[in-house]
Amino acid sequence: MKELLNKQIYFIGGKGGVGKSTSAAAISMLCAKQGFKTLLVSTDPAHNVGDIFHTKIGGKQKKLTDNLYAMEIDPEQETKKYIQSVKENLKGMIKSSLVDEVHRQIDTAATTPGADEAAMFNAISSILLEEKDNFDKIVFDTAPTGHTIRLLTLPELMGVWIDGMVKKRKKINTNYSNLLNDGEPVEDPIYDTLQKRKEKFAAVRKLLLDQETTGFMFVLIPERLPILETEQAVKLLAKHDLYVDTLIINKVLPNEADGSFLQRRREIEKEYLQVMEKTFKKQILIHIPLFEEDISSLQALEDFSEHVGEAVLKKA
Repeated sequence: MKELLNKQIYFIGGKGGVGKSTSAAAISMLCAKQGFKTLLVSTDPAHNVGDIFHTKIGGKQKKLTDNLYAMEIDPEQETKKYIQSVKENLKGMIKSSLVDEVHRQIDTAATTPGADEAAMFNAISSILLEEKDNFDKIVFDTAPTGHTIRLLTLPELMGVWIDGMVKKRKKINTNYSNLLNDGEPVEDPIYDTLQKRKEKFAAVRKLLLDQETTGFMFVLIPERLPILETEQAVKLLAKHDLYVDTLIINKVLPNEADGSFLQRRREIEKEYLQVMEKTFKKQILIHIPLFEEDISSLQALEDFSEHVGEAVLKKA
């Protein structure tokens, strides 16, 4: 299990419908069986993890099996919590006569594009920073590819924005202290809040960039569109110094599958598998066969997990 289990944090991404949540659940189960205390976190609004394990999970950590815990982040609830935290941070910083108007503007901002992603990122950041010392492994089952890319690149983008805000606020404070306070520093809760946010983003960014600690996996199937989407995602993340190290190629036709129809499918699939070998030379490719039945039971998930483990051992 060397190649799979040598990192603490994994983000599992991919196009919808390729088996991303199943793969994340299987990897988490595999880690737990190896004796690692593992936390599986679903950031996908569809939240298939609970369905996979046949139980309700929700926003609090729930123990599923020995060493395996799971939780689901609800974007809507996280947005509400995030907006409320912004309002709390502003207490005492604005005049009481302006509170209602400021809150109204904040509530309006909550409905704009990107607000839910900022809230989701805030939740993921808290999990990473607060739980990394409590769990041996943390596995994130992310939303479909485009959302995942925006989410993972937020630390860099928001870090730059916050950095600019901190510098601007510091300059204002310097001017005020020179004019009104004989050069003595002035207390500024807004500056302190911005500084804490900056430090939080920097800490998360450092974790994401640490290739010994954090790994990125994408799941795809041997078809044209998933290959193209994954190739684009790998390139986009690399521009932000985030490198996908492993690809799980799911639903590969097994050798025992027969019949003229499947034979034709196998010929097409072979061409796509060759394309993937050429396209993703820097990634570890793990092949998982197409199962006869859906992964709809814990036993089927365990079988899937064993296939992942066997595939990893071959690559180690």
